[in-house]
This record gives sequence, structure tokens and C-alpha cells, in this order.
Amino acid sequence: MKFGLDRLLADPELRAPLKGRRVGLVAHPASVTHDLVHALDALAACEEIQLSSAFGPQHGLRGDKQDNMVESPDFDDPVLGIPVFSLYGEVRRPTGQMMSTLDVVLIDMQDLGCRIYTFVTTLRYMLEAAAAHGKEVWVLDRPNPAGRPVEGLTLRDGWESFVGAGAMPMRHGLSLGELGHWFIKTFDLDVKYRVIEMEGWAPETAPGHGWPLAERVWVNPSPNAPNLWMARAYAGTVMLEGATLSEGRGTTRPLELFGAPDIDARAVLEEMRSFAPQWLEGCILRECWFEPTFHKHVGKLCNGVQIHTEGPAYDHKAFKPWRVQALAFKAIRRLYPDYPLWRDFPYEYELGKLAIDVINGGPLLREWVDNPASTAADLDAITIPDEQAWLTERRPHLLY
Repeated sequence: MKFGLDRLLADPELRAPLKGRRVGLVAHPASVTHDLVHALDALAACEEIQLSSAFGPQHGLRGDKQDNMVESPDFDDPVLGIPVFSLYGEVRRPTGQMMSTLDVVLIDMQDLGCRIYTFVTTLRYMLEAAAAHGKEVWVLDRPNPAGRPVEGLTLRDGWESFVGAGAMPMRHGLSLGELGHWFIKTFDLDVKYRVIEMEGWAPETAPGHGWPLAERVWVNPSPNAPNLWMARAYAGTVMLEGATLSEGRGTTRPLELFGAPDIDARAVLEEMRSFAPQWLEGCILRECWFEPTFHKHVGKLCNGVQIHTEGPAYDHKAFKPWRVQALAFKAIRRLYPDYPLWRDFPYEYELGKLAIDVINGGPLLREWVDNPASTAADLDAITIPDEQAWLTERRPHLLY
């Protein structure tokens, strides 16, 4: 198969509308060709493309910032001599001065298929800036490695943030190019928009179910996104950023596991299987031990659980990562009613709101976890209507 970048580079007719125009590029470390040349270098080698600026999202164009909420500076590219603007530094939205450096912007970012992944918000902000300044946007499309399944509560009104760009569920099931069409319709943006579509993407096909295993090399789109298995679990494990449990940052398998020094993971697993066994289908959960080298519980031995989606037991349609992680929270709350589960800090600079609520686009998930009387059916009752509504809403925007 071919990603959007490879198609653009291979087809002079696709590139023809860019000739004589100043071109900006939004990219990160996974913005590479099939043979692993970075988009910045590959596009600069095309005579008809005049690169005039570049933009780095969260973690930077080079992916040099390991942790969350670590800002990147602007700099000049040492090889091309063009400005590289940070969209996770002094500003999150492109400024008029930044937009004045280009006529058309190419967006080439590997997404993970999760609302909270901030590249989604960067796409929206760039579309809005282009609309305001009369610029054109092209998305060089890439696969959603989590595939087409939809899961999670829809972001509620008033809960928009840098990790919540719009009223979509946690796991949206769209490519970035498709999301651009949804943003344009939802926010009524007057912007010239084009998607350089993938060729041969088969998101329903095993074993990749979204990612072309054995055809493309995985490059971390952000420092703690090391593999496809993390991408599959991420729509659930990302909620750990709002909890006191470790999500495995500082280990070699971040966002595939959770744990803490003061929980009995075996008991947690037993409680999960007792409370909602139907939510555990499609994956294998394994008790594990780990010691983070940085971040939460650094240097402490943690008892935890790893979510395995890489073996023959994996069932793409049955696996529900958001519910798996919600169930883990519920099990811990039932076993340890007074456990200090929720972190209280300005997550992504949102003041006066618990991080877990910002992540979920509202308080409903946390309230379900903390309610001693709530059942699995109660969470399904508020979530399934959101999921069904999104399946209908996204349908007109599907390109594949």
C-alpha cells in the first residue's frame, strides 16, 4: 500500500498544483516515506516544491521531548535554513506571522486514532488558521493504526481542550484526512482542503486491522508510542495520565500496562473478571512487575497488569480498551474504596478540572467509577448511545 506522502512524491500530477507556491509542512518523527526518509527531506528534494516553513506539534518536529507538557522552541532548520515553528511552545494555534510564510500547508502526521492525541487538535487549529488567513490545507493521509472500531463517551459541551478538539468519542475510527472533513463540516470552516488519500488501506483486514503489518516500519509518532500494540490499547491506557497509577512511562512498554507499588494486581484482575468479564474479550491480561526509571513511582517496584493485543488471542472487533481501563479503575475502587486514584493538577493547562475529566471530556466516567452502586450496565447505558451516534455521524466522511 502507499501512504499519502509516498503517493505525492511518486506522482507529478499530484504535485503540480504546488508548483510556484510556498509550502509549509506539519510533521513529526513518523512523517517518513516507505524507505524511512523524513518528509522534510523528501519534499525538499522535489524541484517543484518550495518548502518555506515547517511546524512541529507536541513533542516537537524531531520528537525530542519525552514527557507530556514539555514545550518545544522555534528554531531554524540547519540544513534547509527554513523556520520551524513550534505548535507546542509559546502558542498552540498557528499565528498570523507563521501563516504568512506559506500559501499551502501539508499535514503529514501519524495519528493513533484517539481523541486525546493532540495531533488531532493541531489539525483543527491549522484548519481554522488557514480559513482565517486564506491558506490551503492538504493532508497527506496515513493509517489509523487502531482501525475503524468506535468506543467511549463523546466529549461534552464546555469540555473542549487541547486533548479534546471536538464532540467525538475517545476512539474515533477515522484517518486524519477524514477527520479534517469532519472538522470542516462541524465548525463550518471556509477553507480549501484536499486529502492525498492512501492507496490500498484495508482497515478491516487481519492481522493489522488498520496498520499494514509487514509492509511498513513503525516509527514512534511520539516518544511513548513505541509500537502497534500500544496504539491498540491507547484509547484506554491514556486515561492513566489522569490517575495516580503508573501507565508504564519510564519502562520499555509505556501505555500497555498499569500498576502501582500499593496494589495487588492479582486481586485487581480477579475483581475485573468478576465485575464485567464481557469487557475483557479480545485481549489477554497478565500480571506483571515493573520499576519506572522516570515519571510516576520512579524507582519503585510496581505490581501491575499488561494488556496484550499482539498474539493469536487478539480479536479486533471484540477488544474494548476504554472499557478495559475503566474496569481496572472500578476494580481498584471496589477493592480499595479510599485509594487516592485521581491526580489533581492542571492537565494540559486546564485549571479547576480533574485531569481524568479533561481526558474523558466530562465527569461521567469518573462518577461511574466512584459510585459504589454503579454497574457495568450503567456505563454501557450512557456510552453505547454515544458510540452509535458517532457511527452515523462519521459515515459521510469515510474515504476508504
